[in-house]
This record gives sequence, structure tokens and C-alpha cells, in this order.
Amino acid sequence: MSSKLNDPSVGQSPLKNKIGSVFLPVRDIGQAREWYSRILGFNPADAEIIAGHLCPLPMEGTGLILDTMPMWGGAEEGGAPSISTPAFMFLTDDLEASYKFMQENDVTLVTEIMYEQWFVIQDPDGNKLMVAKE
Repeated sequence: MSSKLNDPSVGQSPLKNKIGSVFLPVRDIGQAREWYSRILGFNPADAEIIAGHLCPLPMEGTGLILDTMPMWGGAEEGGAPSISTPAFMFLTDDLEASYKFMQENDVTLVTEIMYEQWFVIQDPDGNKLMVAKE
């Protein structure tokens, strides 16, 4: 089976083969910024809240933006829907230490360490997030 990505008869896409940022739905932007700063180890003051609903986090590589998503259900009762299946992963060099850190910080653990490779946590907004060995 041939891939259309390598087919010279298919025109070039103007899109880059690169993810700029991932948006994460949250209900309270200030509380979410505090929680993520604690688990990722940055100063909350280094993550500016923009327009009352966006908060780009200081990340290496692909960006992560907390967003109350007023245009996508955030203005409705209950807010925008949480991500119920991990859509991205945080990387770690020490999976066991990361798991213990989450336990010590009262982070909701969805799974135990699986296959010695990853585990899943849940943020206060119900988003499921994977932590994986790099």
C-alpha cells in the first residue's frame, strides 16, 4: 500500500508538520495555573494569564495553554468538557520518582505505573494526563 504523503502527484500542503501548542480545558484559570506550576516546577508568575482565560505555560518543546475556552463550552454551566483520554504526555527521566511526587502532592492517580513505561494522572478539572519515561 503506497502512502499519499510520499506521492509526488499530491500537492504540497501549506501546513507545517509541527504542533505549535496544545490547549487544555480548565474551569478556573488561576487555580489551574497554580496546580500546573506545582506539578511542573515553575513559578506561577512566569505564566501570564491573558484576556482572563488563556495561560501559556513555560514549557520546553510543544507549548501547553490552559484555557477556560469561553467559545467552546467554557461559558456554559460546568465549563468546557474535560479530556477523558490522555491526548499528550509529560516526559520524565525517573518514572518512579515522578509517581511518588504525584502521591506526595495529592494528585489523583488514575493508573499505577504500567509496563514500567507510563502512568496516568488527573488534574482538578478532570483532564487525564499521561506521564511517560523518556
